[in-house]
Amino acid sequence: MKAPPTTDGAGRPPVRRGPRPTDRGLAPRATRGSGPRCLPRLAIAGLGGDSGKTLVSLGLLLLAREKGLKPAAFKKGPDYIDAAWLTWACGTAARNLDTYLMGFDGARASFFRHASPDLSVIEGNRGLYDGSDARGTHSTAELAKALGAPVLLVLNGTKVTRTAAAMVLGCQKMDPGVSFAGVVLNQVSGSRHARVTRQAVEETTGLPVLGVLPRASSGDLLPGRHLGLVTPSEHPHIRELEGNVRRLLDGHLDWEALLLAARRTQAAPAPEPTGTLSDAQPEAGLRIGVVRDSAFTFYYPENLEGLERGGARLIFLSPLSDGRFPQDLDALYIGGGFPETHGPELTAARGWMEGLRAAVGAGLPVYAECGGLMLLSRSIRWEGRSYPMAGVLAVDVEVLPDPQGHGYAELEVDRPNPFFEVGMRLRGHEFHYSRIVLPAAAGTAAAVRRGTGAFNGRDGLVEGPVWAAYTHLHALGCPEWTISLLRAAGDFAHIRKTRTPSV
Repeated sequence: MKAPPTTDGAGRPPVRRGPRPTDRGLAPRATRGSGPRCLPRLAIAGLGGDSGKTLVSLGLLLLAREKGLKPAAFKKGPDYIDAAWLTWACGTAARNLDTYLMGFDGARASFFRHASPDLSVIEGNRGLYDGSDARGTHSTAELAKALGAPVLLVLNGTKVTRTAAAMVLGCQKMDPGVSFAGVVLNQVSGSRHARVTRQAVEETTGLPVLGVLPRASSGDLLPGRHLGLVTPSEHPHIRELEGNVRRLLDGHLDWEALLLAARRTQAAPAPEPTGTLSDAQPEAGLRIGVVRDSAFTFYYPENLEGLERGGARLIFLSPLSDGRFPQDLDALYIGGGFPETHGPELTAARGWMEGLRAAVGAGLPVYAECGGLMLLSRSIRWEGRSYPMAGVLAVDVEVLPDPQGHGYAELEVDRPNPFFEVGMRLRGHEFHYSRIVLPAAAGTAAAVRRGTGAFNGRDGLVEGPVWAAYTHLHALGCPEWTISLLRAAGDFAHIRKTRTPSV
């Protein structure tokens, strides 16, 4: 594909800049530079959901690897599933960057710690300027500015031509502090549609159209489910999909122009993270179980890495494949996922469930989120069937067609529990289609200050050494999570040693 005409001789016209608001508590403006922080990077954004930004992000990562580069992948926001797809395409763990959860300093520090000298792809979420309020706080645009990343705008071109130019122009004028690399037109129906729309966008906005993707059902490439996309491990034709995505983008993107735009970036400061493990003083050799399989996949890499840096050895478990639950753990971490889609298999894991109940009865600290809460319940009801679960919590859970909780969350710990001090504020997020049925017997330890939680404005179910909540926490935004889990594991390890007779 021939690169479009430019005005600066480098594949892109000069980006218009102007003053930006400073009274909103938003990201500080990046400054242009040429130091070690000038790593090639692109923020992939759209005008809304289903624009094609995930498809473009995956394609760029696959193409980069095919061409011998070692890219890095990032997902704006807390989404686990998109991050899993980016990990699949990149070959290394994708990192979530969320300025609500970890602050701008935390997001910058994480990015520059894991960015690639070849290419870093940052997939946005929702529309470019959509954030947590009407001013776009915590939006993809704010993250792009904080990272000094030029924005590649992916536009769904279905049944529009010149109107596409108006939409791009609106994005340019919305915030002159946002730098744009160019535009990718998606869902274009033919050569005339492509020619007219490209000409309208380039002549009106001065931005190059760096790709034109033909009309295709991206849903056939990336099938969805109630939380968005299915996970890579569940895609029935993952190898075929990889080839299809690579061929689609390789034939319709101007790779050289895109790489040039990624290299023409801005320098941005990368402060050190504020969270430490110094207060925990954990002992080496702690054994922390992590339930991870196709039913439980929602884990941030930083959460697992933080436990390992604190001296823990992670023992990965699966009720789907392990015959019995290990009795030599010092703590257990159960993340989220889709236990409802594995109901029969989980119900059949009776020996594993019995071992889990016995371990909890012996005092094993258990931290569970969302799907983990569901596993610990008495039963999961879904699509007219009920599946018995571990029965650690005296609650039942039902999965409904519509979301029961979705968005950022904040909890205030107000009652004693195994992990968090009373008075602590926990920032996280939730996205669940399940709810607790008849929760009267369930004790909770946190008031919901933002979000939905488990029930009646409460979250953080507590049963002995167990904490189970619908709110997901990220270790970079809540370093107390790592410290608390390590401390609980260390305390239980000492108890286990005193129970074990010396030889």
